[in-house]
Amino acid sequence: MLRIAIAGAAGRMGRTLTETVQQNEGCLLVAATDRAGSSVIGADAGELAGLGPLGIEVKASLPAEADQFDLLIDFTTPENTLSNLAHCAELGVPMVVGTTGLSAEQTDQLKSYAETIPLCFAANYSTGVTLCLQLAQQAAKVLAEDSDIEITEAHHRHKVDAPSGTALALGNAIAESLGQSSEESFVLSREGITGAREKGKIGFSVIRGGDIVGDHSVIFAADGERVEITHKASSRMSFARGAVRAAQWLSDQPVGLYDMRDVLGLS
Repeated sequence: MLRIAIAGAAGRMGRTLTETVQQNEGCLLVAATDRAGSSVIGADAGELAGLGPLGIEVKASLPAEADQFDLLIDFTTPENTLSNLAHCAELGVPMVVGTTGLSAEQTDQLKSYAETIPLCFAANYSTGVTLCLQLAQQAAKVLAEDSDIEITEAHHRHKVDAPSGTALALGNAIAESLGQSSEESFVLSREGITGAREKGKIGFSVIRGGDIVGDHSVIFAADGERVEITHKASSRMSFARGAVRAAQWLSDQPVGLYDMRDVLGLS
């Protein structure tokens, strides 16, 4: 039985993760946290997730001993995630991280912990999105020479980072397949008289509104035809199921940095 702790248990993903862990016969929720000072500290994680009481009290910090939990799933904020990574690295506890909005420096810092613990880090834990990353790379190799590449994404009004981590991951996957860097190829905004579109660039468009869970499309637009790779999420459950699947896979892995493609055997 894999004993899982969840960071950010009161958030949208945290509540969905609690539900998903409870549905998985191979997993057991043993700890749940939320930010210090939160009004939910002391509440029951099961009740927050609409499951009824589970006897797991939401606390402001993770268990202090390594023998109290086997793995942490963290979909919170960059600062909180890095703090949790330091704690888990000290204890030797693996982590599944789905936090987005990290700076380049924070991302490098996060990845450095993979020298100490097994660490799975992905912008999106959906099986469908992971497959779309592979398809986008393959399509770019065939279509990029004659196509303009655009990435569109839409999320709910509460999302604080843009473009989404998934959109950036799609862009990075394409740029990598073309031997380019994000710095030289990404166009993250357009305004005013921008001039004609420059060949070889990857454009991004962002929508924020309502309760959109997450829509992503990669468009290869050529003269006379257009190819689109699209993923639309109607529930956060797809992300949570993928994260729990990653947790179970990661629990058997040696120290190192992994992503969802590794979990699905697509690397």
